[in-house]
Amino acid sequence: MDYSGKEKEAMALMAEADKKMKTSGSFFGTFFGSSSKAEEACDMYVRAANMLKMAKNWNGMSEMIHTHKPNLFSLKLFTEISFVFAKTCNSNILPGNFLSAAGDAFCKAAKLRLQIQSKHDAAVNFIDAGNAYKKADPQEAIKCLGRAIDIYTDMGRFTIAAKHHISIAEIYESDLVDVDKAVAHYEQAADYYKGEESTSSANKCLLKVATYAAQLEQYQKAIEIYEQIGTYSMDNTLLKYGAKDHFFKAALCHFCVDMLNAKLAVQRYEEMFPAFSDARECKLVKKLLDAYEEQDVDAFTDAVKEFDSITRLDQWQTSMLLRIKKTIQEDENDLR
Repeated sequence: MDYSGKEKEAMALMAEADKKMKTSGSFFGTFFGSSSKAEEACDMYVRAANMLKMAKNWNGMSEMIHTHKPNLFSLKLFTEISFVFAKTCNSNILPGNFLSAAGDAFCKAAKLRLQIQSKHDAAVNFIDAGNAYKKADPQEAIKCLGRAIDIYTDMGRFTIAAKHHISIAEIYESDLVDVDKAVAHYEQAADYYKGEESTSSANKCLLKVATYAAQLEQYQKAIEIYEQIGTYSMDNTLLKYGAKDHFFKAALCHFCVDMLNAKLAVQRYEEMFPAFSDARECKLVKKLLDAYEEQDVDAFTDAVKEFDSITRLDQWQTSMLLRIKKTIQEDENDLR
C-alpha cells in the first residue's frame, strides 16, 4: 500500500503544529493561558507521528527528533513520538540509529519534565530512553537508567530503583560483558530490596552475585550467600524444597577450595537441615568425596553421570564439577 500521501499530510501537520507553537506566546504563557493551543499542537504531533509510522518514513522521523528544539509545548510531542519509535522498532530489521533517535527524544522529554519539577514523569521518560537505547547504545542506556534511579532514590522509591539496577546489571552481562559492574549493580539492588524487606527479591539478586563469585573463584563469598539463602529457605514452607540446591552449591564451592572443608560442610548442612541427607545432591557430594579420597577419576565421573541421567546438571554446576575433577587428575600426576 502506498502511504506517500500520509507522509505529506504528516509533514503538513508538523508545520502547522510548529506554527501554532510559535504563536502560543512566551515561556510564561505556558502557565498563564494558551494551554488549548499547546494541546492542539501536541495532538497534531501525535497524529503526524502515527502517519509517519504508517508511511514507515523513519528517516524523516529521526531527522525531525534530532533537529527540533523542544520547549514546554513540545513535551508531549517528544514523549508520544518516542513511544511510536520504541513500540514499533524491531532491532532485527531496523538500524540502531532509529532506536537512538527514540532515546534522544525520551531524554529531551525527561529533561523538560525536570524543568517543571515533574520528577516522577521525568524518571519514567529516562527509563523509556534507557529501554530505547539498550540495543543501539548500551552505555547511554545505562546513563539514562542511572538518572532514573537517582530520581527514584531521592523520592524514597527504593524498590523501583532496585528493579532498574537489575536492568543495568543485565546490560553489563549481555551487551558489555563486564561481570564486575554487573555484580556491583546486583548487590546494590539486593541492598535496596533488603531495606524494603523484599527478601525473596533480594535473594534472587544475591544468587546472581554468588554465581559470578564462584566463577571468578571468589568461593568464600559464594559460600556465604548460598548458606545464607539455604538457611532462609529451609525455614520457609514454600521455599524449603529449594534449600537442598543452595546447600549443594555451597558444598561444591567448599570442594573447590578444600575436600576436608567440603566434608565438614556437608555434615553441618545435614545437622541443620536433616532432609538434606536424603537428597540426591547430598548423596552425590558424598560419592564425590569418596572418589576424591581414593583419587579415583572414573568413580568421580560415574557418580556425576549417574546423577545427570536423572537430574540434569546446569552449566554452572558442571563447571564447578570439572574444576574439582581437574584437581584429582593433577594430584594423580603429582604422585606419578
